[in-house]
Amino acid sequence: MIEGLDKILEGSGQPGLVELRELLQELLGGRDGAGRVIGQDALQQRAQRVFRLRFGVNGQTRSVVVKRLKPAIARRDELVANRWLPAIGLSETGPPLLGSVAERSGACVWHVYEDLGQWELDPRQPDHERVRAVVELIARLHTRFAGHALLGEVRLHGGDVGIRFYESNVRDAIYGLQGWQPATPHRALRDSLLGRLYKLREELPRRAQAEADCGGPETLLHGDLWTINVFVIPTAGGLRARLIDWDHAAVGPASYDLSTFLLRFPAEHRRWVLDLYRKAVAGAGRHLPGEPELNRLFETHEYARFANRIIWPAIALVMDRAAWGVEALAEIDGWFGQFEPVLPVAAELTV
Repeated sequence: MIEGLDKILEGSGQPGLVELRELLQELLGGRDGAGRVIGQDALQQRAQRVFRLRFGVNGQTRSVVVKRLKPAIARRDELVANRWLPAIGLSETGPPLLGSVAERSGACVWHVYEDLGQWELDPRQPDHERVRAVVELIARLHTRFAGHALLGEVRLHGGDVGIRFYESNVRDAIYGLQGWQPATPHRALRDSLLGRLYKLREELPRRAQAEADCGGPETLLHGDLWTINVFVIPTAGGLRARLIDWDHAAVGPASYDLSTFLLRFPAEHRRWVLDLYRKAVAGAGRHLPGEPELNRLFETHEYARFANRIIWPAIALVMDRAAWGVEALAEIDGWFGQFEPVLPVAAELTV
């Protein structure tokens, strides 16, 4: 048995620890495997649902990452790893899922992943070859899954983040804010956000047409393409990119992923990153629209995300009078005010 395994995450209040410990024992050497726990760290201090665990097993150090998930999200992640990515020949570039186990009541599921180490992509000082490896992987994902027979299954388990995502989030955010009757000091905040949302609602036909004209085919999207979810690992055969944390995998236009990814980089780097992607998809016969059209698509995706973030504090204010909701809405209103094109617009030349 693994010494100390019965103490893993003890006192953390996590559900399903008995089941998780049994799975870890099985993965680390079966019922007769011997070893000991040598460390554990929380990787998400706020959420407290992702942990790195280190073991000494048969004279070697073994490190895994465990993650507690809602059952529906766990099912989505398992489909990504075991069905969707293998269907397009990318099984070795997705989440390194070793095993999963449900808590006895079914309230949550624990996933155990291979620990990839400290190879996250750094967008602040991006290395060209590391970025190229990632961009080429993203391009393969988008082009190989475009129009794929499994898109209906992805939509069922992951949802749709195309123009319907924009429309429904704008509508639901309006419902939430209209139901909030704030005291006088906060009415200006509510009215400001409602004004922004009414404008977005009016723009729906134009934005829908732009996506239809320029968005390209629907495909499988990672859905949360921050660089913390991107690893570039040196191997004997060169750099190998992997994408982790597929909790938001969905169907939609490739520009949804591309907008998230580009925004992680300082503005001065975004064009060459985009050029790498443009060249990569061109090799598969996909040609991106120009920068003005891309910026309009990116803006639609980002505003849809902003609208989505309004819904939950608005509901909390209406139903629970939760004080935190006001601060959250003020922050989102600031996002609208500060938003600039993803691809910086060149200043007009003056004579």
